[in-house]
Amino acid sequence: MDLIDTPPGNTPEFTVAEISGAVKRVIEGEFGRVRVRGEVGRVVVARTGHMYFDLKDDRAVMAAVSWKGQVARMTVRPEEGMEVIATGRVTTFAPQSKYQIQVESIEPAGAGALMAMLEKRRAALAAEGLFAADRKRPLPGLPRVIGGVTSAQGAVIRDILHRLRDRFGVHVLVWPVAVQGERCAPEVARAIAGFNALSPGGTIPRPDLLIVARGGGSIEDLWGFNEEIVVRAAADSAIPLISAVGHETDTTLIDHAADQRAPTPTAAAEIAVPVHADLAAQIGNLAARLGHAGGQAVTQRRQRLTDLARALPRPEGLLAPATQRFDQWAERFPGSLRALLSAKRQELRSTSAGLRPATLAMRITRGQEQAAALEGRASRAIDARLAQSGRELAALERLRQSLVYPATLARGYAVVRDGAGQVVTRARDAAGAAALQIEFRDDRLEVRPTRGPRPRPSGSKPPPGQGSLF
Repeated sequence: MDLIDTPPGNTPEFTVAEISGAVKRVIEGEFGRVRVRGEVGRVVVARTGHMYFDLKDDRAVMAAVSWKGQVARMTVRPEEGMEVIATGRVTTFAPQSKYQIQVESIEPAGAGALMAMLEKRRAALAAEGLFAADRKRPLPGLPRVIGGVTSAQGAVIRDILHRLRDRFGVHVLVWPVAVQGERCAPEVARAIAGFNALSPGGTIPRPDLLIVARGGGSIEDLWGFNEEIVVRAAADSAIPLISAVGHETDTTLIDHAADQRAPTPTAAAEIAVPVHADLAAQIGNLAARLGHAGGQAVTQRRQRLTDLARALPRPEGLLAPATQRFDQWAERFPGSLRALLSAKRQELRSTSAGLRPATLAMRITRGQEQAAALEGRASRAIDARLAQSGRELAALERLRQSLVYPATLARGYAVVRDGAGQVVTRARDAAGAAALQIEFRDDRLEVRPTRGPRPRPSGSKPPPGQGSLF
């Protein structure tokens, strides 16, 4: 199709779709696959998972889109303020008569001054543990007083109050603050600290829950909620705190320090207080489910009991064999008892026959004869044993008499004792004693030793002229 060379008088008519298709072919044919460098503007992720954002520089803005599958494969997600290199294809979007780039991948090319400062601050505060999950407190189920930290004018507070009207009745205290500009950070931090300073049971009720809220805006508009003073005030708050700053895609540092983040101020009100009707319906639903589950459990157990009962035999069937055996034993019992009685009677007759007087006398006589015979044999055995023992004792006595020292004295020996009565067996001991006692067979003799030559060896003859000791 050539639009230039057509004569003016014969200019054809084109539909809008034809023109859009021609533009699409020209743009896609001219550029094809490109790499574009620019700063990321506002980022929006649709519910379908597709991502829409802007690439801009100081003179122009280009729309960009990444489909759900492309977003899932991205290793780097675009964030507002980042400088990136986007790779994709330039195409057109006919319903809005605009061109755009379908981004397949993102590479970081640098970050703006604000984003670099924000990331550095986030890392430092996270290292202190201000964003730790164990610091976060659970939200109250039904708060009676809610403290709102937001602007007194604007749609945010009206949206929160409107949403709370559909729910349980709560008392809302609003601490007006600047939500943008230089006064934003100190006023927000002062409001959070002020609510925490209220005494329970005082004139002004102390809130059970705090909501810090602001509408959406650019990163510059929301920068006050990235200030360190605000983050520390939110982390130090003893009252549970919900952060509702910006819209779903906006993220500030107070979101990390808060006990819970809400995507919008309206959502913060929904999180804070449940709807009365919804809660009643939920309780009714749970009660109905509980009743139904209880009924089902009873029905199932009753059916199970019925099924098990079918498998059990009837009581009559269980008792029938035992009943039959009992009847048989009952019929046999009288006859068996008579037979047993007859047998015992016969046994008694047989036993009693041996108990007649003549028989007993004969058994006694036989027993006496056996006892006399046994007594005679025992007496003779005892006498023999005693005679043998007497002979053994006489022999031992003779041996004893031959071994005692009086018998030795009778054979011509003598026993020498010193003055203390101790036996002396050596000559030098006798020579050194003051007095000696010599025991002979018939008597004892007291003597005093004299000093003389040393005793001669046994078996040697005395020298000539030596006298006797006695």
